[in-house]
Parts: sequence; structure tokens; C-alpha cells
Amino acid sequence: MAGKYALSPLAPDRFPELPEIGGVEFSATAAGVRYKDRTDVMLARLAPGTSVAGVFTRSATRSAPVLDCQAKIGGASDGPAAFLVNSGNSNAFTGRHGEGTVHALTAAVSETAGIPVERVFTASTGVIGERLPHDRIVAKLQELTDTLAPDRIEEAARAIMTTDTFPKGAKAAVEIGGKTINIAGFAKGSGMIQPDMATMLVYIFTDAAYEQAALQALLAELTDRTFNCITVDSDTSTSDSLLLAATGASGVDATGDAAFAVALEDVMRDLAHQVVRDGEGASKFVEIVVSGAPTVKDARTHALSIANSPLVKTAIAGEDPNWGRIVMAIGKSGAPADRDLIRISFGDIVVAEQGWVSPSYTEEAGAAYMRQQELVISVDLGLGTEKATVWTCDLTHAYISINADYRS
Repeated sequence: MAGKYALSPLAPDRFPELPEIGGVEFSATAAGVRYKDRTDVMLARLAPGTSVAGVFTRSATRSAPVLDCQAKIGGASDGPAAFLVNSGNSNAFTGRHGEGTVHALTAAVSETAGIPVERVFTASTGVIGERLPHDRIVAKLQELTDTLAPDRIEEAARAIMTTDTFPKGAKAAVEIGGKTINIAGFAKGSGMIQPDMATMLVYIFTDAAYEQAALQALLAELTDRTFNCITVDSDTSTSDSLLLAATGASGVDATGDAAFAVALEDVMRDLAHQVVRDGEGASKFVEIVVSGAPTVKDARTHALSIANSPLVKTAIAGEDPNWGRIVMAIGKSGAPADRDLIRISFGDIVVAEQGWVSPSYTEEAGAAYMRQQELVISVDLGLGTEKATVWTCDLTHAYISINADYRS
């Protein structure tokens, strides 16, 4: 599916030059999972002792790979580890066959690459409800193992794309005890995006050492401020998975280090934003900030109500400064709001306040602002001190076109 659609106008100029992460090797190949002659499987091999943390979709119909990964997180930490990921087929809603497929793949990776089966984490992304032809992947495992190298991360990122129009990568470096610690990661995601854990498929690697339980807690905390604050279409995938690997190859223990946490959050937010920028059919990147709420939960409820409203999103696509749709989305959210206290702004332009249109607002100013590719919509509820920020995109005709022929 990757490459079938025009490059998003919000795409970065190029894939970033990511640092090699000590203790991690990558490979990728074309297994013909769904399409011929396209790279669709990636393998990452991790050094012995690597700490692995993960967060996953809370969907009631989550896939067999997700269930297997959830059972393994927090388990054995000795020996090497591996991530095996395919695109083209999500191995979701495939019953016992799906479970058998995961078992076959993890066992094959264990045998071929010499990795304990309880340390093999798989993920699949693509069409739901079709059996994954895992034999095609198994047939490529020797090639994948033989071609592992520390500098093939971009190829791995491209292998997991579906309707994505560009591969998504991010990096950060932080100094701890006079030594530089590197973080690098990649993600896939374009549609079926309103995560309820992490997002789509995301893989992040660091050469820092980090105690597993503490790494798991940190990942969950940072996920809530990054990936759980994006939405493209309000839909939560059956396959959403985020894995974080700390190899310890640097010899530096970053457990509890504040600077490391900031750097990791920067990488996660960067990747989350790239997913929104590649939203199916997107032409606008939109930040929605709701402040003055009684609780953070209330602020986020309002922000997501605005971000997920088809009327708000189509107005943005049409560059129509229809602030009445913002008012509507606030009113329907179910969180507390007082009509006469609400203040709405487009960027620095105050649009509405005190229950009515602002005396200083002009339609011309609003229309000019909406023509920008990157927008900020702010709402001050005037009810408290808490705030929340979410990121979304507009809703265009292209979204319908992409999803109408997704399986063709």
C-alpha cells in the first residue's frame, strides 16, 4: 500500500539521519505478505540483557500479536531479544489461526536467530480478518537474520508502512555522566488513529541501560502526553503497539534520569506529530489547546471533541473560519462548560468571548489565518487552571478515497 498515494503536503523533507544504536541490528525484505515486490517485513535483533517495555491498544478486538506481546512484557530479561514486524496483514480477528501464526513466527525466529521464544515480540499491520500467510515470512527469516546490520533502520521503517506516504523517524541525544546517550525510533500510522495506549506501530531504541519496571512506568507516563494526544479519525486500531528497548550498550544507567526522560518524550512527541502530518488525506496540521478546565480530563475531553468533529475538520479543510463549529463541539463533549466564560482563538486572533463574537474579530482575519498549513485553535473555558493539548488534521475528500479502496 505504501507509495500508492501522493506524498503528504505536511511531510518532512527527508527521513532523518538516525544514529546507530549500540546493541541493535536491523534487516528488511519483501516476503509478499499482500503485495509483490514491496518491502513488507522487518527484523530487529537486540543485545542480551536489553530491557523491553511496551504499551498496547485496549481494543476489545486486539490482534493475536498484541495479546502475545502483552503476555511477554515484564517477563524474562536475560538473553537477546527480537522484534519481527510485517505490513499488509494485521493478523487481527483471525481466531485460533492468528494465535497459531504468532506461535509459528516466534518459534521460527527463535530457531533461526537463536533468541529465546519468550523474548520474540511480533506485530502485524494491515487488513483485518484475513489469515496471515506466515509461511512466506518464515521463508525469509534466514535472509533477515543473515543481513542484520546496525545501519538499516530506515529500511526497517519503510517495511512497516501501509497507507503511510512517508517513513517516520526521530532521534535525540542526552549527556549523562559525561557520556552521550542516543535514542532513535520510527513509527507507522496514517489512518485508524485515535490511540488508546500508544499508537499504530512504534519502535524506539536507546543504548542506555534502564531497569525494566521503571522503563515500563516511564513509557506509560510519556505515552499519555504524546501518542494518546493525537487523532486523525477517532478510530482505535486492533494492532496499536509501542515497544521501547534499552540495550545498555553505552554502559550508562539512565534509570530515573530526568534529562533522559525529556529526550525520550521529545522523540515520542516528534513521532506522534509525524503520524498526524501523514493523516490520510491531510492538508492541515492542527494543534488544539484547551485551558481553564476544572481537570486535565475535562480539558482533554473538550479538545478531543473538537479534534474529532467531522464538521470542525471539514471546515478546516475548506479554510472556513466557522467558529460556531468549535462552540458546537465544546457543547456536545459532556465535560463542564459555561457559554459566557468561553474564549476561542485562532492563533493570536480572539474569535469569541463572553458568550458572543469578539468585538475585535473580523471574518477576513479568520479566513486569512485558516489558509495556513499549521493552525492553533485555543479554547479557554474560564472554569479552572488545568489544560490539555491534542494534535489532529483536517478531513478531506482524499480520506474517503483512500479508505474506500483500501483493500483493492
